[in-house]
Amino acid sequence: MKYAIKIHKISTVDELENSWNIEDYKELLNRFELPGTKTTDIEELRELLFMAIADKEPSEAARILLDYKLSDELNEGQIDSLSYEMLVDKISEEYPRIELHQTLFTINQLLYKAFNGKFPNTKASIIDFEIIPNANADKNITKEIALKCFAKNLDSHNVIIRLFHHQLEADEAFEEANDIIWELQKKDTGYRLITSEYFMSKDDFLSPEFEANISFFEEE
Repeated sequence: MKYAIKIHKISTVDELENSWNIEDYKELLNRFELPGTKTTDIEELRELLFMAIADKEPSEAARILLDYKLSDELNEGQIDSLSYEMLVDKISEEYPRIELHQTLFTINQLLYKAFNGKFPNTKASIIDFEIIPNANADKNITKEIALKCFAKNLDSHNVIIRLFHHQLEADEAFEEANDIIWELQKKDTGYRLITSEYFMSKDDFLSPEFEANISFFEEE
């Protein structure tokens, strides 16, 4: 299947909008021992939470946030280990379970800002683009289609190309595509793709306009 892609904009950000809402902040303030906050102003709640987080030891603060967001995915021992590892490693890029990377990113960045840089800084890439399928290509643009197309326009040293060569070449199913791409949003003038800078950085792209011929794994 063949697609024509035009990249309009690539942004590098250190947090994603709407990662945390008012209910999150209020619940976290309870867990950080600052209950009963009356305000519903999200910026005020965020500042209060930053102060409450900074009053804790970094690993303890990380443990509370990890437990809040990932207690259904990780056991107590895993959370405890991660709470220390996050201080020295970019866990949201290195953790073997790719499906947890976006959540780990949002936790990491809250800690990074609350502790003024004690945690490693990680970033995300936001890519606004158009994609036009040719006559015989699938018109329903999925994360797998978008990722395989973009891979045709990435530097050969890019981590996706190095780690997922067989999936990109359709020798294997590419289930990881749904987790490598955190969000794929349909916009008025095209699409917006959000992923970790670890997987796709602004410097990885070779051209703002390109064509991609991709294929899909078929079970025998």
